[in-house]
Amino acid sequence: MSPASVFITGAAAGIGRQTALAFARRGYIVGAYDVDETGVQALAEEIVGSGGRAISGRLDVRDADAFAEAIKQFAVEAGGLTILINNAGVLIGGSFVEHTAADYQRMVDINVSGVINGCLAAYDELRATPGATVINLCSASAIYGQAELAVYSATKFAVRGLTEAIELEWAPQGIRVRAIWPLFVRTAMTRDLATGTVSTLGIRLTADDVVEQILAACTPSTSDRLLHRVHYAVGRQAHLAAAGARFSPAWLTRAVNKRLARH
Repeated sequence: MSPASVFITGAAAGIGRQTALAFARRGYIVGAYDVDETGVQALAEEIVGSGGRAISGRLDVRDADAFAEAIKQFAVEAGGLTILINNAGVLIGGSFVEHTAADYQRMVDINVSGVINGCLAAYDELRATPGATVINLCSASAIYGQAELAVYSATKFAVRGLTEAIELEWAPQGIRVRAIWPLFVRTAMTRDLATGTVSTLGIRLTADDVVEQILAACTPSTSDRLLHRVHYAVGRQAHLAAAGARFSPAWLTRAVNKRLARH
């Protein structure tokens, strides 16, 4: 039997990097991919230096052919593919009209097309692996459209819908598909983020908080399996927001979000 392996996009820093280190400590062969080739090479060297196994490479998730080739090469070297983690993403905040169509297209291409490309590229390898899992990094901004994060929020709604749909399609093949839902995480992505919601709620999560839920989604409990749990909120704020949106009327959900965003 081949050793367990994990392919992670956006692995050079932040959540991706901490996820790679966590899986390396658990004995996985780690595939670390990013547009920052120097960053993932340094990460791979750190993993190997600690006694683990790592494969790294440059990958722009917007390039479907390059994604397919990276998955193919990784699976050959690792002896298969156990987990795909679609982590790569970008965030632009501020008033909707502050940015250009090109800015927003880039965000859609990375946050949405990148996830689509990854799932398509990995399907055959995942189908051949018992207990295979796909983890898509979603966001609590997919609960209700977020003022000053309009397009980012929209991309995460897309990731949410894609995850739910593919989970239904791929369950008969034994592939678990899960979404991770953090609120704001203390990484480079949010360093200069200034929105009303950030001012109200703060940035309380760390990358390690997200990693904890990724690991939980990859090793589901008996109840998670029985309930076919798809979404994993990260942190108390995200749990409360998700629960509130599920049970409150639409007008109240809107009012709460309006107040949080200070609009």
